[in-house]
Amino acid sequence: MSVTAPGSPSPAPSPAPSSSPAPAPSSTPAENADVDTHPTWPEELARVYREAGYWRGETFGEVLRARADGCGERVAVVDPVSGARWTYAELDARADSLAAGLLARGIGKGDKVVVQLPNVAEFFEVIFALFRIGALPVFALPAHRFAEIRYFCAFTGAAAYVIAGEHGGFDHRTLADRVRADVPTLRHVLVADADPGSHERLADAHAAPVPVPDPPQAHEPAFLQLSGGTTGVPKLIPRTHDDYLYSIRASNEICGVDEDSVYLCALPAAHNFPLSSPGTLGALYAGARVVLAPQPAPEVAFPLIERERVTLTGLVPPLALVWLDAAAHRTEDLGSLDVLLVGGAKFSEEAAQRVRPTLGCRLQQVFGMAEGLVNYTRLDDPEETVVTTQGRPISPHDEVRVVDADDNDVPDGTDGALLTRGPYTIRGYWNAPEHNAAAFTADGFYRTGDIVRRTPTGHLVVQGRAKDQINRGGEKVAAEEVENHLLALPGVHDAAVVSMPDAYLGERVCAYVVLRAGVEPPRPVQVKKFLRERGLAAYKIPDRIELTDAFPVTGIGKVSKKELRAAITARLHEK
Repeated sequence: MSVTAPGSPSPAPSPAPSSSPAPAPSSTPAENADVDTHPTWPEELARVYREAGYWRGETFGEVLRARADGCGERVAVVDPVSGARWTYAELDARADSLAAGLLARGIGKGDKVVVQLPNVAEFFEVIFALFRIGALPVFALPAHRFAEIRYFCAFTGAAAYVIAGEHGGFDHRTLADRVRADVPTLRHVLVADADPGSHERLADAHAAPVPVPDPPQAHEPAFLQLSGGTTGVPKLIPRTHDDYLYSIRASNEICGVDEDSVYLCALPAAHNFPLSSPGTLGALYAGARVVLAPQPAPEVAFPLIERERVTLTGLVPPLALVWLDAAAHRTEDLGSLDVLLVGGAKFSEEAAQRVRPTLGCRLQQVFGMAEGLVNYTRLDDPEETVVTTQGRPISPHDEVRVVDADDNDVPDGTDGALLTRGPYTIRGYWNAPEHNAAAFTADGFYRTGDIVRRTPTGHLVVQGRAKDQINRGGEKVAAEEVENHLLALPGVHDAAVVSMPDAYLGERVCAYVVLRAGVEPPRPVQVKKFLRERGLAAYKIPDRIELTDAFPVTGIGKVSKKELRAAITARLHEK
């Protein structure tokens, strides 16, 4: 069964399911990197999406050119570190000249370029130059190191690698030396700093614009995004110009982004959430202004909001909590901030209720994935819906199934695994046939790995990742549910619940808790008493309470439950 947003037209009939996933080549890294294969939409569905107006046949390079022609003198990108304030005309011209320089270096359509830049203006000239010539950016995060970067370069057969010389005390030039020595396809390393070391300055790669010999087509991949999985090496996600631009346009409409908007990019620019929901690319599509925050900390972001009159931004839940706690002690005028989007992980009800009274702005919850499906609470949703759900799909043609362990659809209000397909959800990872066979159904539904329940209005409530569901002696415990109760305990800043191994029950429940500054640490018995009084079932009460100063985080700032599970497992083994 598939559903659409209430009040939306029903999707067109889908073609008959195929009997097996589309074939794909071996996923051996460098040796087969020249075979770029991934399942794509069946032509019957592609035609439906084109006729519905979702896929308009435009490319990112064409979009920037249109904005430069229509509003060229408007400021497109603000980089407070370098002082750059590039207009649309300037960004377009820089993309053209860099595209010419890349072509002169033998980088062209279909080539892969690993882009690992922090929140700097050069990020946009690089990706739009690549978009314009049909080369594919492979979006790496600033926190990635040799193991990840070497894998991305080898697996894709990358021709180039674009970096900052030094960022956050780490020298990426030295890392590039190691990768280049290990990956024979890597011919160029471009450094967006004054000192490139043994490599080439990005600024020197510009040249007089030339015609692009083989421009990209809208149905072709625009870039390779990274999967958000927390185990193993990230899979590569091929996103086309058509599908990603549709997601951006729809996000702009839902989030009220127009040419007067000012978007603060507080999270790493290469991540899917700040890129497209509605993100920097959404802002640029609308002719709005993008302001880059070098760090998301309140002492950096709040002055930028005041100075640039920022109207919307996006944060992951741990950062949103930091902003909420900091707001009471800072003096910046945040009055321009109209919408705070929170996504990347579930935002607890307790925390969501604090946004409007504390920051004075509206909250939109976002639940999505780099593979495609994006859900938003709407700006006109009732407050109860905004704080208790993670939104509903953006498209009338987003097909959503909530299923049991046997892939049978479950009734609304029942927890189940989320499956989805639609006009901007991929049909398979890049060069990963074995993983695709497990991650996608035969008829193209993506198995997201999320446990959700659906409300009668079509909104989704995220109960957690399948792996975050703790099996305590046969009783299933949703980590997010317990975390939400812990956040209601006075003095608790954040909470993360994970499984810990147990010889008798298989798994027990461990709760990590971060307290607010100056709060007297509660005793575990007090925490458990508090949870019991809130009516939490006895089997959901954490077996162990661990107080900690901070949680380990992933490159995007999400809590790394993988590290927390490893830490408690190691501690138990020490005994």
